[in-house]
Amino acid sequence: MILRDFKVFPKNGKLMGIDWGARRTGVAVSYMDGMIVSARPVISLPRYSHQELAEKILKIVIEEKIDGIVIGLPMRMDGSESETTMRVREFADVLSKKTDVPMVFIDETLSSVAAQEDMGRVRVHDIKRVLDSNAARVILENAIAMIKRG
Repeated sequence: MILRDFKVFPKNGKLMGIDWGARRTGVAVSYMDGMIVSARPVISLPRYSHQELAEKILKIVIEEKIDGIVIGLPMRMDGSESETTMRVREFADVLSKKTDVPMVFIDETLSSVAAQEDMGRVRVHDIKRVLDSNAARVILENAIAMIKRG
């Protein structure tokens, strides 16, 4: 189920952050009610498929006993939606049909920039390998901060 906001989103438990990408999708998971957030390996798919990605995410949701999912929503700097925004919403719709775990969107503007800054100086190869999951970590940390603020 896709929620409109954080009002009825789980305040406790394990949460997952997702930084959707057509080729690489970043994933992060929180522990200890949001005190620790760790990036997971990037999910890479040889071709664009919401169904395949949803199955891979669902496997993690089940194995990790995830209580809520936060999906980064890429917005333009002026706040409008793009074609990528629509693809993320389509993916979320596919995933929501496979699980009852509540999902919510959060603006992911500049999450990749923040993640790269957190990573410091790294090789280009390493950036491609871990940036998306670090962006998912930033997305989830931002969501947890919003949840705690109420």
